[in-house]
Amino acid sequence: MSEIVMETARLLEMLPEEEKNFAYEMVKRLVLAWDPDYTKVTPKEAKELAEAEASGYIAEEDIDWDNLEEMFDD
Repeated sequence: MSEIVMETARLLEMLPEEEKNFAYEMVKRLVLAWDPDYTKVTPKEAKELAEAEASGYIAEEDIDWDNLEEMFDD
């Protein structure tokens, strides 16, 4: 977790419950405005995805779940 996120959480913790809820809803609106489908990735997530793909990662849509035994036939 980044320093700014930790500092924000620390500051929010000082607020009364009603103000915490207001702040939460505001942050939620900001995130949804930035990425309404939750499809964007952070730089860290992009790095992790690239590493997974380079390591032999297999996308779920590429797996024939009805014929798994064929994946292991050599």
